[in-house]
Amino acid sequence: MHSSCVLLLVGALSVWAAQQKSAETKGRDYTLSVDVDLVVFNASVLDSKGRPVKGLSKDNFRLFEDDREQQIKFVRPEDVPATVGLVIDNSGSMRQKKSDVIEAALAFVESSNPQDEIFIVNFNERVSMGLPEGLLFTNDVDQLRNALAGIHTDGKTALYDAIGVALKHLDSGTYQRKALVVLSDGGDNASASTLSDVLKLSEQSSATIFAIGIFGPDDKDKNPKVLRQLAQLSGGETYLPQRLDELNDIWRRIAGGIRNQYTIGYVSTNLKHDGTFRNVKVYATSHDGKPLRVRARRGYAR
Repeated sequence: MHSSCVLLLVGALSVWAAQQKSAETKGRDYTLSVDVDLVVFNASVLDSKGRPVKGLSKDNFRLFEDDREQQIKFVRPEDVPATVGLVIDNSGSMRQKKSDVIEAALAFVESSNPQDEIFIVNFNERVSMGLPEGLLFTNDVDQLRNALAGIHTDGKTALYDAIGVALKHLDSGTYQRKALVVLSDGGDNASASTLSDVLKLSEQSSATIFAIGIFGPDDKDKNPKVLRQLAQLSGGETYLPQRLDELNDIWRRIAGGIRNQYTIGYVSTNLKHDGTFRNVKVYATSHDGKPLRVRARRGYAR
């Protein structure tokens, strides 16, 4: 082979390698870091009228862990892809609400970031994954529609077991931004896990939990307090619609809430891994220095 051909081949391979490295780096922009000590928080930033504030950077945030300021490693902007789980109650009490729930869940999917990786956890007295076996996540609307259509409402309610399964499944996701949308009456009469177990898992997770409570006035199993507790702990919100026709708007608002979050990462100066809970406060200011309201989980356990 002529030397000129060799040079051309080497040059082409170098360009290809550089392109591959660039593509890999770009793909890692919003995926999980390999730094095991990295702490990740999702934060919603609101103005005085409760509207999402966009366009902030790392310079607009300060973060304190147990009253000690931490150095923020990165701030991912709003509307980056997320790993999202839909945890849907399909116990007997949901039988008359099934079609409304499916329609609203699809409205959520259609309002989400098209690159989100989504999974479904169904539960009555048993917990099952909604997607076909071997498929961990999808952003294919038809696949999600089929998974939701296959829900069969019957039996008791293992809410705590379902949330535990969903929180663990989130760890298989590739994105740093993680969220669960839980639809239930908040009651539990079939789980092996306890509420304490689920709260502990939530403390260890970076996921934001959005809870939707659906129940009637005579629902003896309803427990909106549990839904509020899970959402508040994780920096999410609780919705208690009075009518089923409010569901579509609620699910769309949750999709918008996830898309408008900021993802903040830092490495704690406390290097201990002793399982204790660490209180975290996140502060944000606008570009003109005015304080903004931040909604984030109140801390984590490590």
